[in-house]
Amino acid sequence: MAVPKKKVSKARRDKRRSNVWRLDLPGMTKCPKCGAFIKSHRVCMTCGTYGGKEIVKTEA
Repeated sequence: MAVPKKKVSKARRDKRRSNVWRLDLPGMTKCPKCGAFIKSHRVCMTCGTYGGKEIVKTEA
């Protein structure tokens, strides 16, 4: 049966459980046409483009 050799300190345990190391904006990129932040591999809802092509018609 596996048993830990030494007790993990509270600071070390809490450091591992904290969310400090996570990214604030995961997968966010700038739209090459309008510069708005969008999720990767999705249509930009500001200008309606994806991959340099207009996919969704937006009002000017």
